[in-house]
Amino acid sequence: MNTRMSLTEALSQSGLEVIDFVILLVYIILIVSLGVFLSHNNESKTKSATDYFLAGNTLTWWAVGASLIAANISTEQFIGMAGSGYADGIAIAAYEIMAAVTLVVIGKFLLPVMMERKVLTFPQFLRQRYNNGVGLAFSIFWLFLYILVNLTSVAWLGALAIEQIMGFQGLTINMLGIDMSVRMMIVLALFLVAGLYSVYGGMTSVAWTDVIQTVFIIGGGLATAYYAVCAVAGGEGSFVDGCQNLYNFLLDREYEKDAHFHLVVQESRNPQAFSNIPGITAIVGGLWLTNLSYWAFNQYITQKGLAARSIQEAQKGFIFAAFLKIVIPFIVVVPGICAFYLMHNIDSASQLQSAIHVSDDAYPWLIHNFIPTGIKGLAFIAITASIISSLASMLNSTATIFTIDIYRKYISPDASDQKIVGVGRIAAIVTLLFAVIAVNPLLGGLDQAFQYIQEYSGFIYPGIVVVFGLGLLWKRASATASIWTTIFALPVAVAFKIFFPEVPFLLRVGYVFMILFALFVTISLCSKRSVASQPVSAEYRSLMMKWGYILGTLSILSILVAAVVSIGTLMLPPDATPDNNVIAYLNDIGFQSVYFFGVLLCACALIMFSNARSPIQDPKALPINFFLFITTRGYIYGSIAVCTITLLLYIIFW
Repeated sequence: MNTRMSLTEALSQSGLEVIDFVILLVYIILIVSLGVFLSHNNESKTKSATDYFLAGNTLTWWAVGASLIAANISTEQFIGMAGSGYADGIAIAAYEIMAAVTLVVIGKFLLPVMMERKVLTFPQFLRQRYNNGVGLAFSIFWLFLYILVNLTSVAWLGALAIEQIMGFQGLTINMLGIDMSVRMMIVLALFLVAGLYSVYGGMTSVAWTDVIQTVFIIGGGLATAYYAVCAVAGGEGSFVDGCQNLYNFLLDREYEKDAHFHLVVQESRNPQAFSNIPGITAIVGGLWLTNLSYWAFNQYITQKGLAARSIQEAQKGFIFAAFLKIVIPFIVVVPGICAFYLMHNIDSASQLQSAIHVSDDAYPWLIHNFIPTGIKGLAFIAITASIISSLASMLNSTATIFTIDIYRKYISPDASDQKIVGVGRIAAIVTLLFAVIAVNPLLGGLDQAFQYIQEYSGFIYPGIVVVFGLGLLWKRASATASIWTTIFALPVAVAFKIFFPEVPFLLRVGYVFMILFALFVTISLCSKRSVASQPVSAEYRSLMMKWGYILGTLSILSILVAAVVSIGTLMLPPDATPDNNVIAYLNDIGFQSVYFFGVLLCACALIMFSNARSPIQDPKALPINFFLFITTRGYIYGSIAVCTITLLLYIIFW
């Protein structure tokens, strides 16, 4: 077979027209040109480490918000989440919806503390708060996570999507006598484009190009979703007709037994969907751990907030990003559900090009067969922009962690800023090479890659939240406790995976969190290293005690109610079902996650009581500055709006 002819034939049969390729080419030229321009412009004016890694703290709120979304939205969502939407329905949208609420919490309570410390990286903060060992351990954790999970998954899923859209599945190219798959060639091309501007220009190029990338991602994604729903309408049907068809389809398939339009999934009705999003765990369970760890303690995400002009500017950016997160399910999950509908209602699948072999094929298949010319170009741009922006952010942050937390700390403490920036660029290139080598062995045979990303990231999420959260907010948190929690975090998570494989991972991370929290608190309270507490005004002490009693009471009630449900489950009559028994229904929607909620409230209550009453504190405890938690009226109104929209979505799609 002539491979060149095969590629040509594939392109001719892909449904892509010249205008689609022109749109894509213009986008790539625009992004690379803008990134390179910013790189040279920045290089001519500033050369400090802060300029390279934090854009000189010049980002405005809209740049912060847009960059957060561009770094976050990638093929994990367009391909992985759409694939989960195809397989399981809108329940997977809980990641996006609850992330909006998480951003509100982080913007008010955690981000101000981090920005006040003026740190470049999270391991740097850990060194200041605990000791060098904890900082080094998490530096290594994050480097492995970014290279082996994040960078590889984004590039692989992106290449998969592009390969299927262009009809290149299974094709190879012979280069210098070596056969290389087209998919790996696409992976290399994606890394090359992202590296062209991010390696040299650093955060300045990454953040400001992300503003343009976000416009392409949101605009192209919405256009694709619109035409996907129109395809469901069939023929000359409208968008409204498509929505009606989706609704009727689910009614015809016994809506109450189909999970595709349920945000809260029952285990008895869809065990597969429940294993990914176990009922109410998205609201009161382990999803909070994944969201807090990802959005609050993730270098390539929160680095955008740390680069803002001020705390207020960063907070406005987080609220802006929260509103955009609520839009994302309509962009990525709805097309997956549309693909599910079309696969069950098309007259002749043989007339369509390509096929859905695994769930992650859904989004590319939809574009390939049902999105009109021109709009395909926009859809192509949305996917490509999401890939390139995420890769650029990850490369920059991986380089930041290696350079600041390993090279400058342990290899060359006296290195100049110019040397630091140079090492950062080399580190980004080396990171890229490692990711290219690891991508195929790790992700070659997955069905729903979004679940791979979440589950294996979840091995370290509980430890991150315990060590960081208590370190930020609890004055008794000790270095010894952080060391032992860090040591036990991964083994405990792996042990749960091995011995309790049937437990959904979002419930599993909740159990791991409870164990690590108990371990951390016990060791901290037994610590001999302490100093006298800093004085707290009577007003703030009274306020902390008040909230301590409120949170403590809610914690006890939550654990008691969860225990009643657990005991009641053991005593259910033989004919009890989720339809005729309240206890059976609560158990069916994952009510055991309320245990985690109770422990989380207990942690908050402990912080309040201890900070108010304890006469001693850890020698490296952060000073309690309540003024940091004062937000503007605009932030309060924005927070209320985000939470209200979230509540309405859960009421409508429960």
